Amino acid sequence: MITVENLTKTYGNRRAVDNLSFEVQPGRVTGFVGPNGAGKSTAMRMMVGLNRPDAGKIRYGGVEYTDLSHPARLVGSVLDARVMHPGRSARNHLRAMAAVAGIPATRVETVLHAVGLETAATQRAGGFSLGMRQRLALAGALLGDPEVLLLDEPANGLDPDGIRWLRTYLRNFADRGGTVFVSSHLISELAMFADDLVVIGGGKLLAAQPLHDITALNDVHVVVETPEPAELITLLSADSAAVETVGRHLMIRGTTRARVSQLAFDNRIQLTELTETAKSLEDTLLDMTNASAEFAAA
Repeated sequence: MITVENLTKTYGNRRAVDNLSFEVQPGRVTGFVGPNGAGKSTAMRMMVGLNRPDAGKIRYGGVEYTDLSHPARLVGSVLDARVMHPGRSARNHLRAMAAVAGIPATRVETVLHAVGLETAATQRAGGFSLGMRQRLALAGALLGDPEVLLLDEPANGLDPDGIRWLRTYLRNFADRGGTVFVSSHLISELAMFADDLVVIGGGKLLAAQPLHDITALNDVHVVVETPEPAELITLLSADSAAVETVGRHLMIRGTTRARVSQLAFDNRIQLTELTETAKSLEDTLLDMTNASAEFAAA
Protein backbone atom coordinates (compact mmCIF):
# COMPACT_ATOMS: atom_id res chain seq x y z
CA MET A 1 0.00 0.00 0.00
CA ILE A 2 2.76 2.50 0.96
CA THR A 3 6.06 2.76 -0.87
CA VAL A 4 8.73 5.14 0.41
CA GLU A 5 11.58 5.53 -2.04
CA ASN A 6 14.89 7.37 -1.45
CA LEU A 7 13.25 9.90 0.88
CA THR A 8 15.68 12.68 1.84
CA LYS A 9 15.32 15.89 3.85
CA THR A 10 18.04 18.32 4.96
CA TYR A 11 17.77 21.26 7.36
CA GLY A 12 20.85 23.46 7.05
CA ASN A 13 23.83 21.16 7.59
CA ARG A 14 21.75 18.41 9.17
CA ARG A 15 20.44 15.48 7.15
CA ALA A 16 17.23 14.66 9.03
CA VAL A 17 16.16 11.87 6.65
CA ASP A 18 18.80 10.19 4.54
CA ASN A 19 17.83 8.20 1.43
CA LEU A 20 15.11 6.31 3.27
CA SER A 21 13.30 3.48 1.47
CA PHE A 22 10.79 0.91 2.74
CA GLU A 23 7.34 -0.56 2.05
CA VAL A 24 4.27 -0.88 4.28
CA GLN A 25 1.92 -3.75 3.48
CA PRO A 26 -1.89 -3.74 3.76
CA GLY A 27 -3.52 -5.92 6.38
CA ARG A 28 -0.55 -5.45 8.71
CA VAL A 29 0.56 -3.20 11.55
CA THR A 30 3.98 -1.72 10.89
CA GLY A 31 5.85 -0.13 13.78
CA PHE A 32 8.16 2.80 13.05
CA VAL A 33 10.89 2.97 15.69
CA GLY A 34 14.16 4.70 16.43
CA PRO A 35 15.71 6.99 19.05
CA ASN A 36 14.81 10.64 19.53
CA GLY A 37 16.16 12.65 16.61
CA ALA A 38 16.19 9.63 14.29
CA GLY A 39 13.96 11.37 11.73
CA LYS A 40 10.68 9.54 12.37
CA SER A 41 8.45 12.60 12.70
CA THR A 42 10.11 14.34 9.75
CA ALA A 43 9.57 11.27 7.58
CA MET A 44 5.93 10.97 8.61
CA ARG A 45 5.28 14.64 7.90
CA MET A 46 6.66 14.14 4.39
CA MET A 47 4.46 11.07 3.98
CA VAL A 48 1.33 13.26 4.27
CA GLY A 49 2.61 16.29 2.38
CA LEU A 50 3.29 18.56 5.38
CA ASN A 51 7.00 18.77 4.55
CA ARG A 52 8.40 18.76 1.04
CA PRO A 53 11.21 16.21 0.58
CA ASP A 54 14.47 17.29 -1.03
CA ALA A 55 14.44 14.01 -2.92
CA GLY A 56 12.45 10.81 -3.06
CA LYS A 57 8.80 9.82 -3.44
CA ILE A 58 5.97 8.47 -1.31
CA ARG A 59 3.24 6.50 -3.06
CA TYR A 60 -0.04 5.05 -1.83
CA GLY A 61 -1.15 2.24 -4.10
CA GLY A 62 1.20 3.66 -6.74
CA VAL A 63 -0.12 7.24 -6.47
CA GLU A 64 1.83 10.08 -4.85
CA TYR A 65 0.11 11.67 -1.87
CA THR A 66 -0.08 15.09 -3.53
CA ASP A 67 -1.91 13.51 -6.50
CA LEU A 68 -4.62 11.83 -4.44
CA SER A 69 -8.02 13.28 -5.33
CA HIS A 70 -9.46 12.71 -1.81
CA PRO A 71 -6.49 12.09 0.53
CA ALA A 72 -8.59 12.01 3.72
CA ARG A 73 -10.60 9.11 2.29
CA LEU A 74 -7.44 7.06 1.78
CA VAL A 75 -5.05 8.21 4.53
CA GLY A 76 -5.97 9.18 8.08
CA SER A 77 -3.10 10.67 10.08
CA VAL A 78 -2.35 11.88 13.59
CA LEU A 79 1.02 13.60 13.85
CA ASP A 80 0.26 15.95 16.77
CA ALA A 81 -2.69 15.35 19.08
CA ARG A 82 -2.53 18.97 20.33
CA VAL A 83 -3.56 20.52 16.99
CA MET A 84 -7.16 21.47 17.69
CA HIS A 85 -8.98 24.68 18.63
CA PRO A 86 -9.27 24.70 22.44
CA GLY A 87 -12.58 26.59 22.38
CA ARG A 88 -14.40 24.09 20.15
CA SER A 89 -16.28 21.11 21.45
CA ALA A 90 -15.15 17.68 20.30
CA ARG A 91 -18.20 17.44 18.04
CA ASN A 92 -17.65 20.85 16.46
CA HIS A 93 -13.96 20.19 15.97
CA LEU A 94 -14.82 17.08 13.96
CA ARG A 95 -17.58 18.87 12.05
CA ALA A 96 -15.08 21.52 10.96
CA MET A 97 -12.61 18.86 9.86
CA ALA A 98 -15.32 17.03 7.92
CA ALA A 99 -16.41 20.23 6.15
CA VAL A 100 -12.84 21.05 5.06
CA ALA A 101 -12.27 17.51 3.76
CA GLY A 102 -15.65 17.22 2.02
CA ILE A 103 -16.76 14.39 4.29
CA PRO A 104 -20.44 13.97 5.27
CA ALA A 105 -21.17 15.34 8.75
CA THR A 106 -22.91 12.07 9.59
CA ARG A 107 -19.47 10.53 10.06
CA VAL A 108 -18.87 12.68 13.14
CA GLU A 109 -21.13 10.70 15.46
CA THR A 110 -19.76 7.43 14.07
CA VAL A 111 -16.14 8.28 14.87
CA LEU A 112 -16.98 9.79 18.26
CA HIS A 113 -18.52 6.44 19.17
CA ALA A 114 -15.58 4.53 17.67
CA VAL A 115 -13.05 6.25 19.95
CA GLY A 116 -15.27 6.31 23.04
CA LEU A 117 -15.86 10.07 23.20
CA GLU A 118 -19.62 10.20 22.63
CA THR A 119 -20.23 11.28 26.25
CA ALA A 120 -17.64 14.07 25.92
CA ALA A 121 -18.88 15.33 22.54
CA THR A 122 -20.04 18.70 23.87
CA GLN A 123 -16.97 19.36 26.02
CA ARG A 124 -14.37 21.86 24.82
CA ALA A 125 -11.14 20.35 23.57
CA GLY A 126 -9.14 22.83 25.64
CA GLY A 127 -10.25 21.02 28.80
CA PHE A 128 -9.32 17.57 27.53
CA SER A 129 -6.50 15.52 29.03
CA LEU A 130 -3.75 14.41 26.66
CA GLY A 131 -5.32 10.97 26.47
CA MET A 132 -8.70 12.43 25.45
CA ARG A 133 -6.95 14.62 22.88
CA GLN A 134 -5.34 11.49 21.46
CA ARG A 135 -8.77 9.89 21.09
CA LEU A 136 -10.18 13.01 19.45
CA ALA A 137 -7.23 13.21 17.07
CA LEU A 138 -7.76 9.58 16.10
CA ALA A 139 -11.44 10.31 15.52
CA GLY A 140 -10.39 13.03 13.10
CA ALA A 141 -8.14 10.58 11.27
CA LEU A 142 -11.07 8.15 10.94
CA LEU A 143 -13.52 10.68 9.51
CA GLY A 144 -12.86 9.74 5.90
CA ASP A 145 -13.15 5.99 6.64
CA PRO A 146 -9.55 5.63 5.37
CA GLU A 147 -7.68 2.55 4.25
CA VAL A 148 -4.44 3.74 5.87
CA LEU A 149 -3.68 5.08 9.35
CA LEU A 150 -0.43 7.00 10.00
CA LEU A 151 -0.02 7.66 13.71
CA ASP A 152 2.88 9.33 15.50
CA GLU A 153 3.06 8.24 19.17
CA PRO A 154 -0.71 7.67 19.50
CA ALA A 155 -0.39 6.02 22.93
CA ASN A 156 1.24 9.09 24.48
CA GLY A 157 -0.91 10.20 27.44
CA LEU A 158 -3.23 7.19 27.41
CA ASP A 159 -3.84 5.26 30.62
CA PRO A 160 -3.36 1.45 30.64
CA ASP A 161 -6.99 0.84 29.66
CA GLY A 162 -6.66 3.37 26.82
CA ILE A 163 -3.46 1.73 25.58
CA ARG A 164 -5.16 -1.65 25.52
CA TRP A 165 -8.14 -0.15 23.68
CA LEU A 166 -5.81 1.46 21.09
CA ARG A 167 -3.88 -1.76 20.60
CA THR A 168 -7.08 -3.71 19.99
CA TYR A 169 -8.51 -1.06 17.67
CA LEU A 170 -5.40 -0.88 15.48
CA ARG A 171 -5.06 -4.66 15.38
CA ASN A 172 -8.68 -5.03 14.28
CA PHE A 173 -8.28 -2.24 11.70
CA ALA A 174 -5.39 -4.14 10.10
CA ASP A 175 -7.18 -7.48 10.33
CA ARG A 176 -10.03 -5.96 8.28
CA GLY A 177 -7.50 -5.21 5.53
CA GLY A 178 -6.39 -1.74 6.61
CA THR A 179 -2.81 -0.50 6.67
CA VAL A 180 -1.40 0.79 9.97
CA PHE A 181 1.90 2.67 10.22
CA VAL A 182 2.58 3.72 13.80
CA SER A 183 5.57 5.21 15.57
CA SER A 184 6.07 4.51 19.24
CA HIS A 185 8.66 4.54 22.01
CA LEU A 186 6.62 1.92 23.90
CA ILE A 187 8.51 -1.00 22.39
CA SER A 188 7.10 -3.73 24.63
CA GLU A 189 3.57 -2.51 23.87
CA LEU A 190 4.25 -2.29 20.14
CA ALA A 191 5.61 -5.85 20.18
CA MET A 192 2.19 -7.08 21.33
CA PHE A 193 0.37 -6.18 18.12
CA ALA A 194 2.82 -5.16 15.35
CA ASP A 195 3.56 -7.45 12.40
CA ASP A 196 6.54 -5.58 10.96
CA LEU A 197 9.10 -3.01 12.12
CA VAL A 198 10.85 -0.22 10.26
CA VAL A 199 13.88 0.84 12.30
CA ILE A 200 15.77 4.05 11.58
CA GLY A 201 18.68 5.87 13.17
CA GLY A 202 20.34 9.10 12.12
CA GLY A 203 17.75 9.40 9.36
CA LYS A 204 18.90 6.14 7.75
CA LEU A 205 17.14 2.81 7.44
CA LEU A 206 18.58 0.19 9.81
CA ALA A 207 16.01 -2.56 9.28
CA ALA A 208 12.64 -3.20 7.64
CA GLN A 209 11.59 -6.72 8.59
CA PRO A 210 8.81 -8.78 10.10
CA LEU A 211 8.83 -8.49 13.87
CA HIS A 212 9.59 -12.18 14.35
CA ASP A 213 12.74 -11.87 12.22
CA ILE A 214 14.04 -9.09 14.46
CA THR A 215 13.16 -10.91 17.69
CA ALA A 216 15.03 -13.93 16.31
CA LEU A 217 18.18 -11.83 16.69
CA ASN A 218 17.72 -11.84 20.48
CA ASP A 219 20.62 -13.38 22.34
CA VAL A 220 19.21 -16.44 24.14
CA HIS A 221 21.20 -17.98 26.98
CA VAL A 222 20.67 -20.61 29.64
CA VAL A 223 21.45 -19.82 33.27
CA VAL A 224 22.50 -22.74 35.50
CA GLU A 225 23.52 -23.18 39.11
CA THR A 226 25.05 -26.51 40.12
CA PRO A 227 27.31 -27.86 42.87
CA GLU A 228 29.31 -29.60 40.11
CA PRO A 229 30.19 -26.75 37.69
CA ALA A 230 33.47 -28.19 36.40
CA GLU A 231 31.89 -31.45 35.28
CA LEU A 232 29.00 -29.65 33.56
CA ILE A 233 31.34 -27.16 31.84
CA THR A 234 33.33 -30.07 30.39
CA LEU A 235 30.18 -31.71 29.02
CA LEU A 236 28.82 -28.44 27.59
CA SER A 237 32.12 -27.57 25.91
CA ALA A 238 32.17 -31.00 24.28
CA ASP A 239 28.62 -30.27 23.11
CA SER A 240 29.81 -27.06 21.35
CA ALA A 241 28.16 -24.70 23.86
CA ALA A 242 29.92 -21.56 25.10
CA VAL A 243 30.06 -21.27 28.89
CA GLU A 244 30.89 -18.27 31.08
CA THR A 245 31.06 -18.36 34.87
CA VAL A 246 29.35 -15.40 36.54
CA GLY A 247 29.48 -15.71 40.32
CA ARG A 248 27.69 -18.94 41.27
CA HIS A 249 26.03 -19.25 37.86
CA LEU A 250 26.99 -20.62 34.48
CA MET A 251 25.85 -18.49 31.52
CA ILE A 252 25.52 -20.82 28.54
CA ARG A 253 25.04 -19.90 24.89
CA GLY A 254 24.62 -22.04 21.81
CA THR A 255 22.25 -24.54 23.38
CA THR A 256 18.79 -24.84 24.95
CA ARG A 257 17.46 -25.38 28.44
CA ALA A 258 16.16 -28.80 27.39
CA ARG A 259 19.59 -29.85 26.13
CA VAL A 260 21.36 -28.73 29.31
CA SER A 261 18.77 -30.55 31.41
CA GLN A 262 19.26 -33.74 29.41
CA LEU A 263 23.06 -33.57 29.67
CA ALA A 264 22.85 -33.09 33.42
CA PHE A 265 20.32 -35.90 33.83
CA ASP A 266 22.30 -38.36 31.70
CA ASN A 267 25.46 -37.66 33.71
CA ARG A 268 23.82 -37.47 37.15
CA ILE A 269 24.75 -33.83 37.70
CA GLN A 270 22.54 -32.00 40.16
CA LEU A 271 21.07 -28.67 39.03
CA THR A 272 19.75 -26.22 41.63
CA GLU A 273 18.71 -23.62 39.04
CA LEU A 274 17.93 -23.86 35.34
CA THR A 275 16.41 -20.96 33.41
CA GLU A 276 16.45 -19.65 29.85
CA THR A 277 16.48 -15.93 29.15
CA ALA A 278 16.66 -13.69 26.10
CA LYS A 279 17.23 -10.02 25.47
CA SER A 280 14.05 -8.03 25.16
CA LEU A 281 13.01 -6.49 21.86
CA GLU A 282 13.79 -3.13 23.45
CA ASP A 283 17.38 -4.20 24.14
CA THR A 284 17.75 -5.56 20.61
CA LEU A 285 16.55 -2.28 19.10
CA LEU A 286 18.83 -0.28 21.41
CA ASP A 287 21.78 -2.34 20.20
CA MET A 288 20.77 -1.61 16.59
CA THR A 289 20.37 2.14 17.10
CA ASN A 290 22.99 3.02 19.75
CA ALA A 291 25.59 4.07 17.21
CA SER A 292 23.20 6.56 15.59
CA ALA A 293 21.48 7.92 18.72
CA GLU A 294 21.60 11.72 18.77
CA PHE A 295 20.79 12.01 22.47
CA ALA A 296 22.33 9.49 24.85
CA ALA A 297 22.95 9.43 28.59
CA ALA A 298 26.53 9.56 29.78
